[in-house]
Amino acid sequence: MLVTFKSGAHSEFTMFIDIAEDLLKMMGHSGTIPSALAAKDVSDALKSLKKALEYEPGSSEEEASSEEEDDPEVSMSGRAYPLVEMLIAAVEDESTVMWYKE
Repeated sequence: MLVTFKSGAHSEFTMFIDIAEDLLKMMGHSGTIPSALAAKDVSDALKSLKKALEYEPGSSEEEASSEEEDDPEVSMSGRAYPLVEMLIAAVEDESTVMWYKE
């Protein structure tokens, strides 16, 4: 299942529901889909998400060397990039951010 994120300040994007739920919880949200953040709450959500991503474990060198070079694993920070960019834009524009299942 997919989740689409929308804001008047940024282009919409879609991601898998399991990743979306994890990111929403990192933002300090319950993970409920569909839902939204009021413009006044976006800044706090962005701070929480960035802080949580700092503590996300990366793959160790040993794990990385055993992986196939053709299929590198995407980090949580990499998966969060479009959401972080949307939240930054929403803070600057004082816009809400909403998400729903596809």
